[in-house]
Amino acid sequence: MEQRTFNTQFTLFENINDLPSEDFNLMQSARNAIANSYAPYSQFHVGAAILLANGKIVTGNNQENAAYPSGMCAERVAIWAASSQYPNEVVKKIAISVKSSIKMVEKPVSPCGACRQTLLEYEVKQKEPIEVFFTGEVGIVVKAHSLVDLLPFAFDQSFL
Repeated sequence: MEQRTFNTQFTLFENINDLPSEDFNLMQSARNAIANSYAPYSQFHVGAAILLANGKIVTGNNQENAAYPSGMCAERVAIWAASSQYPNEVVKKIAISVKSSIKMVEKPVSPCGACRQTLLEYEVKQKEPIEVFFTGEVGIVVKAHSLVDLLPFAFDQSFL
């Protein structure tokens, strides 16, 4: 038997005001996208903003449905919109923010597993890392330098 250690490196910012201006603006776009979220069941609103290499920002927000599996996360709405509108453009960064109508979210909220897998597909396709920023309503912002940092032992097309 052999035991190995897997290390992932993250950058933490005390709050969004500590982000460099480009990243602050991207996070503000994610927060603004929350306004169009449709979350009548969970009351958990998510906004995502993607920065493309051409400087464009594409946003998305979660869209719920009474048949829960039919809803969609903000991150996937944003990445699919970016790919649809700018199919050959490199995705540089994604910022994710949340707001709950039930309680204050003080911890960073990372993308779910399905969103991580979907975002990874674009990172592998473009052969360049996508930086991922995520936060709660207040407090710490986490920066992952790549989707691989969020999804170790990732599954991609190389296995097919």
